Amino acid sequence: DRPSGLKYLGFGFYFDTRAHQFKAKPHAKSVAKFKKRMKELTCRSWGVSNSYKVEKLNQLIRGWINYFKIGSMKTLCRELDGSIRYRLRMCIWKHLKTPQNRAKNLMKLDVPRWAAFKIAYCGDRYARLAHNGWIQMAISTKRLTSFGLVSMLDYYTERCVTC
Repeated sequence: DRPSGLKYLGFGFYFDTRAHQFKAKPHAKSVAKFKKRMKELTCRSWGVSNSYKVEKLNQLIRGWINYFKIGSMKTLCRELDGSIRYRLRMCIWKHLKTPQNRAKNLMKLDVPRWAAFKIAYCGDRYARLAHNGWIQMAISTKRLTSFGLVSMLDYYTERCVTC
C-alpha cells in the first residue's frame, strides 16, 4: 500500500511537499481515541475534584506526547489544547453550582459586576458559557497553567524530535 494509507503502531504517514519525503503523524484513529479518553476525564458529571481531573489529564497528555513525539503534530496539539481548556472551563463552571457563587467567583477573577451577574444568571448552558469571552478571560490559559494543567503544545515543543 502507499505510505499514506498505512497505520503502523498508531502512526499514520503523509507526504511533506516541502521536504519531499513521507513523515509520521498520529493516525486519525489514535487521535479519536485520545479525544474519547479526554472527554471521559473532563466529564461534567464525574464527581471528583477539578484538581484530580487536571492530574489525570496531565498523565494522559504527557504519555501521549512522549509516545508520538517523533511525529509532526504541532497544529493538532494546538487544537487539542484548546478543546481541553474549553472542557475544563465547563467543569469549573459546573462546580460553582449556584448563580450567587458563580457571580461572586467571577468578580474575584476581575470580571465587572454587571457582566458577572449577567453570565451567572444565564442558566445552565455550560458549553455555550465556556466560550464566553468573560469566562475565557477569568479562567484563562495562564490561570489553568498555574492550576497545574500542562499545555500540549508547550510539552510537545520541549519533547519534539523533528521540530
